[in-house]
Formats: sequence, structure tokens, C-alpha cells
Amino acid sequence: MSDETSLNLFQQQELNRRRTTWLLVVFVLFFAWLGFGGDYIYSLYTAHAPPAAQHHVWWFGFVMLAVGAGLAAYAYRTGSEKVLWATGAEEVVDPSDDKQRQLVNVVEEMAIAAGVPRPRIWIVPDADPNAFATGTDPLHAHVAVTQGLLDLCNRDELQGVIGHELGHVKNLDVRLMTTLAALVGAVVLMRDGTNRIFWGRSSGGGSRGGGGRKGELGPLVVVLLVVWILSWILAPIITQLLAMAVSRKREYLADAMGAQFTRNPLALASALQKIEAADMPTTHIKGGAAHMCIADPLGRRLTAHEGFVADVLATHPPMVKRIAILKGMGYAQLKKEGGAVS
Repeated sequence: MSDETSLNLFQQQELNRRRTTWLLVVFVLFFAWLGFGGDYIYSLYTAHAPPAAQHHVWWFGFVMLAVGAGLAAYAYRTGSEKVLWATGAEEVVDPSDDKQRQLVNVVEEMAIAAGVPRPRIWIVPDADPNAFATGTDPLHAHVAVTQGLLDLCNRDELQGVIGHELGHVKNLDVRLMTTLAALVGAVVLMRDGTNRIFWGRSSGGGSRGGGGRKGELGPLVVVLLVVWILSWILAPIITQLLAMAVSRKREYLADAMGAQFTRNPLALASALQKIEAADMPTTHIKGGAAHMCIADPLGRRLTAHEGFVADVLATHPPMVKRIAILKGMGYAQLKKEGGAVS
């Protein structure tokens, strides 16, 4: 469906399960292409060589297929741990001050309202106000907030933010977004390692055999080689674009669920206004986990726009629109209850 907000909870959960499965399948197939594609290119390259020098055993393909499957399984199982480690989050086991005690109480309240087990609670030592949820399902969920958010928001606003994050947990958004974050990191590491191999070889022995076999490369081999190399180079960009594309509309649904859990949409609107107005630099949350946060921690201008390009390239919908929708919900609720709108 084009409008995900029209799906009920069970349809949304099933959609996220399917998307996570397909994401892992495509990731493994991509590694298979890198392996078997490289084998095929090398077999064409050595087709006219003596039999002993021809490439017959496509071992690279099977190795890369195994690596892809292993990385996909590892990313799925440990993605939340890697995200929390990458942000420097520290778990709140024994609250040490009033703000931490309030956070624990709010998470417990919102977990009851959302009908999910209480997630593990983490604090990111960052002055920029933000929050995110991670995990594979409600039984293995984590909620993390920055120290800046605790310092900035009052109790009602904190409830709205936590309700939003538990909306992601209940919808199983966390499964898809955590897996994406882990796969983005895996692909970046893969790309960096490949670059070191390629650049090391080119710088260390670029002149050797310069005039030998280059002339034997046919046009098909050249085209396939270019596509294969581009696949390595563009893989991190493609996975990051995928993370952006699947996360934007989910924020609207999580906002609505947070407002439903707290029955106070104006509190979440106020929290988002404060988060948007804060201009503290983000030091702990990087691009790989940016799509998981309640607000874009990187402050990219495209986030404030709508349209096809923004829907594809921005991780979050415009904050102004989110706030306007929440305020509309709050005013409608006040009007229904007969309260005065200030």
C-alpha cells in the first residue's frame, strides 16, 4: 500500500517482517553477485590462456555467498548491540539521579500503555537531544535517549518521545531499521577493505605486466568489470539510501502511536519543537544510525522538504509537518473533551 499509515497494527508488523526478510535475501544475493560475478569475469579473462591458467573453479563466488549469509545472520542477531556500541550508549541499570529515575518510570509507564515488555534503557552521552529504539522484537527491545534530551524535556514531553519510540517497537519497525543499520555498517567495512586491497595493489605494483594481457580484454569483460567495481563502490550508498527510503513515513505512524499511548499529542509536539530548535552538534550518533532517531541528528537540509527527492534521500519527514499534525490532533482532542484551546 502506498500509505502505510492506513495499515492496522498486524498488517504493519507483517509488512515489516516481509521487508526484513527480503532485505536479508537481497543482501545475500548481492554478495553472491560480487563473488560469482568476479569469478565469471575472471573466467572470461582467462578463456584463451593455457588450460592450467584458466579459471574453472568458482571458489570466490561460494566464499562470498557464505560471507554474505554469515554477515546477514550476524547483523540480524547482533545489530542492536552494534548500534548501541557505536553510539557509546550506557545502560541504566541502577538510576543514579532524579532524571534517570524519571526516565525509568516513564519507560515503564509507556511500556504498559503500549502493551509491550519494558525495554532495556540506555543513555547516550551526547548534548544533542534525540532518541531511538533498536532490537529485533518487543521482547528484545532497547530504548536510548541522549543526555541532551533528558536535560531539555519535562516529564510530559519525555513521555511523548518514549511513546513514539515504543510505537516503533510495537510496529516491529525496530527489526527492519536495526537490520538496515547493521548491514550499512557491514557494507561500509567491506567497501573500505576492498579499497585498501585495490589501492594497495595499484600503488604497489601498478607497472608490472602493463602491456601484457590488457589488450586481450574484450568489450564484454570490460563492461562487466566496470559494473562489478561500481557495485563495490556504490554498495554503502545504496544501502544508506534504502535506509532513508523506508524510514521516512514510519515517523508519522510512530508519532500517532506515541500520541495514542500518552493521550497527549501536544506534549510530543512540544518535545519535537524543542528538539528542532536545539543546535547542539551531534558527536555520538553517526550516519549509519541516523535513520533510527526521532529527529535527524545530522541536521540535513533535505529533511525539511517534501516531494519525491526528499522522500528518497531524507531519513525523516519535515519536523514542521509532524508538529502541525500533532497539534491538530491535540486541538481536536481538546475540542472533543470540551476543553479550552489556548
